[in-house]
Amino acid sequence: MSPSVAENLALILFLPWYLVILVVYWRMRCKPAPWLGRVFDLAAIAASIAAAAIAGPWALAHADDSVGSMWPQILATVVGYGAFLAVIALAALLRRMLAGPRPTAG
Repeated sequence: MSPSVAENLALILFLPWYLVILVVYWRMRCKPAPWLGRVFDLAAIAASIAAAAIAGPWALAHADDSVGSMWPQILATVVGYGAFLAVIALAALLRRMLAGPRPTAG
């Protein structure tokens, strides 16, 4: 296995889960979505991916490997996933707040 794959194996294994969360986020918006809503969603998705891409390598570089050889990968995955979820959850809350009250049936 190449060193770059071994270094990022935990992150690579999480990629399908990132995709599932992004698909759920994209599909839970109101239909039909105005163009500004779609731009907001695309920006939120890009920001969440960027947050994970920045936080994961940062945690990998700052992890203490005296605990164990797997610890840097575990920490990088958890920190990257936490940053990803924080951004996408904040975007979901903002989208819901900006959408205003939903009409009730009846």
